[in-house]
Amino acid sequence: MTDTNEYKEALRAALKNRADWLDKTELPKFKEELRLYHTGSASLYNLYLKKGLIHEDPYKQEVKIGEIEVPDTSAFSEANRIEELTLRLSAYDNQLDFLVNFYQFSADFLTLERIKKILGLVRYIDWPHLTPDSQSSVTRAVAEMTNQIKVGVDPLTMSVISESLSNLNKSYAPIMNGLKNLTDYQREVYKLDLRDTVTSQIPPQDAVQLSLLKKKFTQANPGKPFYPDLAEEVIKEDYSGDGPALHAKILKTLEVTSAKPKAVKSKPDLKVILLEGAQILGNSAQTFSEVAVKINENHMLLESKSRGFWQKMKKVMAQMFNKAPEPVFYDVEYIDTARGMPVRERINFSAFKNELERKIRILSTLGPNGPGLNKLESMHDDQIISFLEKNIHEVQGMHKILTALDEFFKAEAGNEERGRIKGIKPELGTIKNVIIRANAKRHEYGAQKEEEEQLKRLGVNPES
Repeated sequence: MTDTNEYKEALRAALKNRADWLDKTELPKFKEELRLYHTGSASLYNLYLKKGLIHEDPYKQEVKIGEIEVPDTSAFSEANRIEELTLRLSAYDNQLDFLVNFYQFSADFLTLERIKKILGLVRYIDWPHLTPDSQSSVTRAVAEMTNQIKVGVDPLTMSVISESLSNLNKSYAPIMNGLKNLTDYQREVYKLDLRDTVTSQIPPQDAVQLSLLKKKFTQANPGKPFYPDLAEEVIKEDYSGDGPALHAKILKTLEVTSAKPKAVKSKPDLKVILLEGAQILGNSAQTFSEVAVKINENHMLLESKSRGFWQKMKKVMAQMFNKAPEPVFYDVEYIDTARGMPVRERINFSAFKNELERKIRILSTLGPNGPGLNKLESMHDDQIISFLEKNIHEVQGMHKILTALDEFFKAEAGNEERGRIKGIKPELGTIKNVIIRANAKRHEYGAQKEEEEQLKRLGVNPES
């Protein structure tokens, strides 16, 4: 047996330093890799929807998530293929969205139980080995659908598919490394807790009995899982002749070493990242145009239903005398994601439609060699960031209102008209993915800019 009091204090200090390092250095990078991972999967999910390979989940927006849960992994029959994939991929997308946008990323919050759930979610679809002969029924089906959407698509769509698969493959290894760092930290936190609450409170001859340790631990930590393998490590480290060497090895592993700054041969043109974000937004112009046509047709259908003969004549007369048409207002409802509460809003449909058309004109100039993109190239980085943030915010606002209008039109249409209402869920998914990808470019720029500033503070010239 070895005296563990000194080791416990050294371990406690090492874990504190390790937690600070994880929180400040590793977890921001880990979260960004998860964001890129979600961007890639969301792009493909929306393409599967658009191609009709899966259906829209009518309850997708209503799901309330409080904790990460891995969707169903059991096998399914070919007869239930579309229904099962619709539900499972909808749940998978919701869980990843919750993880990157609402989950807490701190070393102490991400316990072994939560790490296991994140690992299960990341491995739910084996993107790095996406083959039709996979042992996983979901991965196998996703591989088949991915091969299907590649057939006969335009170059832009093929580019989205390639970029998505590339992001998923590039992010996988860093995510696994991040989970390993968290796991190594949480294993030692768990073992220290076992020492504090159990082994230090009982005689050494009892502390080496696994069954007794489990009983004492369960009493001291109700509801907390007992890990026999970690308990056995504590016994070996604290009550065997190998203890001192094992203690030294663990403390060495937990050490946080200051990374030596790497010399950068040439300064990267960070402006390119921002311009890529603007181009991503520009790619949504066509989708917004398709949406504008559909919501206007839905609006006309409701107008035709609600207007009587005299109202229609009044509208015709107004058009004959070039009078401005009266504005149309719709009372819609949407979920405020910040508060998780439903919000009712009165939308001036006529003004919104004009604003949508204005936004389409702006976005359409951001394509390769477009006048808008050429103008951005001559601007300072801060000006481009401001433009990018403003337009991402506006596109987010339009996505929110369009989602509410989609539900409104479906709810207001009568039985006869409901089949003629044109849904826009696949387009909304595409727009949401554009927002995620453009935001990812903004974050990527910020991260690389911060790294550049750190090098300067350390006395390393990024341009050398």
